Amino acid sequence: MAVPKQRHTKSRRNNRRLNLFIKSPALSICTRCKSATQPHAVCGNCGYYKGVEVIDLMKKLTKKEAKEKQKKIMEEKDKKTKPMTMEGLSKKN
Repeated sequence: MAVPKQRHTKSRRNNRRLNLFIKSPALSICTRCKSATQPHAVCGNCGYYKGVEVIDLMKKLTKKEAKEKQKKIMEEKDKKTKPMTMEGLSKKN
C-alpha cells in the first residue's frame, strides 16, 4: 500500500481546495446598450463608461463591420424616437 513519504503543507492543501470556492464574476448591465459588462469597467460592446464615450470602437473595426454596426445603432435610435401610430399600436396588441 502506498504511503506518502512527506506531509503536504497547509498551503499546498489550501491551494488544492481553492477551486471548490471559485464563483462566477459579478456582471452589471450597460446603461447605453444593455449588454452585460463587469462593474466599474468600460463596456466592450459600445465603448462607453458612465454615459461618456471612452473608447471609439468604430476605429478598430474594418470598414464593413463599422458600416453594419452604425446601421444597427441607427435602427435602435429610430425605434426609441419614433412615435407609435394607431396602426403600430393595433399591431402591437
